[in-house]
Amino acid sequence: CAIATAAELILSVLRRNGKVLLCGNGGSAADAQHFAAELVGRFESNRAPLPAIALTADTAIITAIGNDYGFERVFSRQVEALGQPGDLLVAITTSGGSPNVLAAVAAARAKRMHVLGLTGSDGAAFLASCDAGVAVPSEVTARIQELHIAIIHIVCEVVEQEIATSDAGRALIPASVASAPAEPKLFTMAGALVWRDACRARKKTVVWTNGV
Repeated sequence: CAIATAAELILSVLRRNGKVLLCGNGGSAADAQHFAAELVGRFESNRAPLPAIALTADTAIITAIGNDYGFERVFSRQVEALGQPGDLLVAITTSGGSPNVLAAVAAARAKRMHVLGLTGSDGAAFLASCDAGVAVPSEVTARIQELHIAIIHIVCEVVEQEIATSDAGRALIPASVASAPAEPKLFTMAGALVWRDACRARKKTVVWTNGV
């Protein structure tokens, strides 16, 4: 589904040592910061911090760019400064038509970055310009934003589960946490503990056995 594809896009960027840039306006600005916080900090389980920057958070940069170049460039200029080929821009616009978000997408394309879009039912054209994304089937801004948060949480959960349970994901666990290399189809103790914590955070029961 679209949400699983979005999560896989984020994971593919992180596996290649890319970073995630995020932008949006108003409530979507808050969603961008929320998303970045879940990646850099954690969602439900302990794991490596993941590189993410909300382009909505630095008021000095935003006001300087807005004053000198116009509000339409507050995100695109940051993408030009911070983005690298292979990085990911998460572009959030409930309408699909926010000029500064569309300008950021254009800047990301020029930098050969990937683009993940979150929008509403009016954002079909916007989503077509992205590598992946989700359009909430509503024209009501409040409903779209409420579901964007749910989508963000689902994506974060999928990312953490992948880190805890796959060989590619375990490569994202820092050396200070990872112990001996895992045997085929087996966890290291560190990987098993990350997986256990993720299960417990979701109120799942974990049963440990010895000697098997």
